[in-house]
Amino acid sequence: MKQVTYTIASNRLLAADVYEMQLSGDGSPITAPGQFIDLKLDGFFLRRPISVCDWSADTVTIIYKVVGRGTAALAAMAPGQTLDILVGLGNGFDVTKCGPRTLVIGGGVGTPPMYGLAKALLAAGKTPTAILGFNTKSEIFYEDRFRALGIDTAVTTVDGSYGIKGFVTDALPEQYDFFCACGPLPMLKALYRATGGTPGLMSFEERMGCGFGACMGCSIQTKHGNKRVCKDGPVLEKEEILW
Repeated sequence: MKQVTYTIASNRLLAADVYEMQLSGDGSPITAPGQFIDLKLDGFFLRRPISVCDWSADTVTIIYKVVGRGTAALAAMAPGQTLDILVGLGNGFDVTKCGPRTLVIGGGVGTPPMYGLAKALLAAGKTPTAILGFNTKSEIFYEDRFRALGIDTAVTTVDGSYGIKGFVTDALPEQYDFFCACGPLPMLKALYRATGGTPGLMSFEERMGCGFGACMGCSIQTKHGNKRVCKDGPVLEKEEILW
């Protein structure tokens, strides 16, 4: 973990209430796709944890949805403004555990870290397939970015307004040897059941107080005892999860 001051390079609307923010600053503390940052906003007591979508040595890209006063304040920020951010938090996805034909599955705002993972899998010589799930067409983002990577990408919408009607579980292919997923808890639970004996890694979304393991507020039960989503996760192995 490192505390860094970043400068906002851009902050643009992607889809309904969903924004992409590009930050200029030290990206070296990020070592794996699926890690997150914890940013401080003036006038708010707690920092806001947001997953990393993409990064380089001197840039970090995040995608967030406006769901309350904090994210609304973030959406109102302009290029040139600065943010105090804790960066390099969480354990991320271990690409070495992924199979040659890994599914990367994102649900809603669980989609961003899967983009960074897809790039890492390609760099490791693997052939990922993407499944992106949304409620409706107006919420879809980054489909074009996944396709630009040259990987097969399926999109599902609950209301059938675009792509495959239904949930991400309705788009599972017949052949795959591993899966990685990030999204709401009901989606992860459905994938746990639908993927049978196929191994996988799941990134959990949980309310956090500190973001680095001190307050224990984001603990969940696993087969190995309580684990902190912020410190021991957010990525956990499918086999250790207790539902």
